[in-house]
Amino acid sequence: MKILFITDLYPIKAGESQTPLTLHNFVFEWIRQGNEVDVVKPNFLLNSFLRGKKFYPQGFYEYEGVQIFNANYFTPFLFDFTKKMPEKFDFDSYDMIVAHMPSGIIFANKLAKIFNKPLICAVHVSDIEVLTNPLYKFYFANQLVDAYKNSEKIACRSFAIEQKFNNLMPELAQKTFVAPSGVESIQVGEKENKPQSKTLRVLTCANLIKRKNVDKLILAVDNLEDFELTVIGDGKELNQLKKMQSQNIRFVGRLPRQKVLSQMQKSDIFVLPSVNETFGMVYLEAMASGCITVCTKNDGVDGIIKDAENGFLCEPTVESIKETLLKIRNFENIEKIVENSLATVREYTQENCAQNYLKMMK
Repeated sequence: MKILFITDLYPIKAGESQTPLTLHNFVFEWIRQGNEVDVVKPNFLLNSFLRGKKFYPQGFYEYEGVQIFNANYFTPFLFDFTKKMPEKFDFDSYDMIVAHMPSGIIFANKLAKIFNKPLICAVHVSDIEVLTNPLYKFYFANQLVDAYKNSEKIACRSFAIEQKFNNLMPELAQKTFVAPSGVESIQVGEKENKPQSKTLRVLTCANLIKRKNVDKLILAVDNLEDFELTVIGDGKELNQLKKMQSQNIRFVGRLPRQKVLSQMQKSDIFVLPSVNETFGMVYLEAMASGCITVCTKNDGVDGIIKDAENGFLCEPTVESIKETLLKIRNFENIEKIVENSLATVREYTQENCAQNYLKMMK
């Protein structure tokens, strides 16, 4: 199958810490599984500037063997926007166009109409924001709605996002499917015997911004007997959060990925009570590391994590987080939760998730 993949959320150089690898992982796996994929990264420059994205000149880039064409536009893909596309893109040869993120979807919808190609559109948190925020109503929201109506299938990035999208546009519910991300197979280990300790080691890892609710987690753990919290991450809220530091809470800053995984393997519980998550790979990585994993109800990986079966769900409040931690401490068969968690995450590998996504598109 020959696929044209269009999104502005794609790394084109190593070290882009603010650009997740989740979409690249789909493309990488599709190519590895024998498909041909070309990637276009269309940037509406004003939007990129407002979001603080790094600027790259127009042209071809390569990331882990995948070629990406970076196309910069001053207007949101008006007029003859195809003029910037290089000759190597034979649009008639593609079997389908797959698009993620609002800019990518609007761009792809225009291409799909011009070249009469089947279109697969994704839904992230940012798409829900565009569809519901009055600021975007007059152009971007209308363009996005048109793209979803024109699409063959709609790939929702989590069970929670699928529910939100179907509530917004019930007439398109028959098109939707869930396209979650997965962890590397090598990350999923057998259950480890962690050093015994009376104190339960709680870990969180995040870009320290308001919606991650790390402040509420700190208040929930603060002076809670037999619990200690390690906070991995950096961000706007770091200095404010450090003012809340107490005897059983420590900050270690931003760590390389391998050191994050090492910290997870040493921890008992992973908690991130964030809201407005598209997915949250960090939860699956914690599950794969043998942590009892806690996420927010109706957000992120809710649907993959099932409360008191393979992890726990909480409300993003101090009281609910504290109640959940105490519930874990007193849970009768906590070992079974870890076993179920590992069994779940073995189903959510990069290979399986990419293959399932492709199967739904076919």
